[in-house]
Amino acid sequence: MCKFCMEHGEGKQWYLQMKNYYPELLHEELNAEQQQVTGAKTRLEWNLGFFRNFVMPGSGKYPLPKKPENAEAAPAASRPPLSEDEIVANNMVEHFGQVLPIEDVERVIDSVDSITRMPCGCRYISTGQTNARYCFGFSIDRFGILGQFPEASASLETLSREEAKKLFRYFDQEGLMHSIWTGVTPYVVGLCNCDHDCIAYRTTIESRRPADFFRAEYICEVDWERCTGCKTCMSQCQFGAQFYSSVTEKVYIDPGRCYGCGVCRAACPNDAISIIPREKRPVAADLWLNHPYPK
Repeated sequence: MCKFCMEHGEGKQWYLQMKNYYPELLHEELNAEQQQVTGAKTRLEWNLGFFRNFVMPGSGKYPLPKKPENAEAAPAASRPPLSEDEIVANNMVEHFGQVLPIEDVERVIDSVDSITRMPCGCRYISTGQTNARYCFGFSIDRFGILGQFPEASASLETLSREEAKKLFRYFDQEGLMHSIWTGVTPYVVGLCNCDHDCIAYRTTIESRRPADFFRAEYICEVDWERCTGCKTCMSQCQFGAQFYSSVTEKVYIDPGRCYGCGVCRAACPNDAISIIPREKRPVAADLWLNHPYPK
């Protein structure tokens, strides 16, 4: 199990524990470490700032926060730069995610009170596209912000559970990996659908900078009796985990590279791919953050 499962899930999937969705967490005063990392006194304060400064600019109706004019001229901090482990530790406190297969996405959707489809701040920052709505927030009515952004009200669409599931199944077919995120851990704020245009994907996967999310609790495997070697699944994998053998005419999934998103299954015409618990493969069992191979 990942670190969050052990600390916030009682040894089970942390994102399926209802205590991590409780509204009381929003108003709870953060401890000293959390306040130092987040700059906020409560989760509500942090989430309001995140929504205002990152989510709503994605609608194209509200500007991104301006960088202070003297930021470039400010002297470098005397404190030495953080190590990779320290950066990851801070990310885990403030805003961290985990890859989920569609089955767990639907379990989460069945458990939450309300689902709001929202603009994607990542897509806005990385592509300039406005109103790219790949993000789904949970119970954001608790924040008291619905109605505060009238110019972008159409970008905040409340969905039924079945409507949300239908969209996630569509994104699954499109090859977007699903991820779940905290807004000051362990409070769960929403689900995203990520690809190259996602900033967390770019930093963690492409640039191999300190991780922003865990791998899934699972990995994918190919049933070679069913696999016909059509290679269709390979176009879905965003993690470079699939390889084709010209000798066997089969596709192989490297468990050390697989993030367990499971979207490759949606492309397979022969149902030859399944997901299994990560713990069943020693090479992948304890692999949550780090890359198994050098650049």
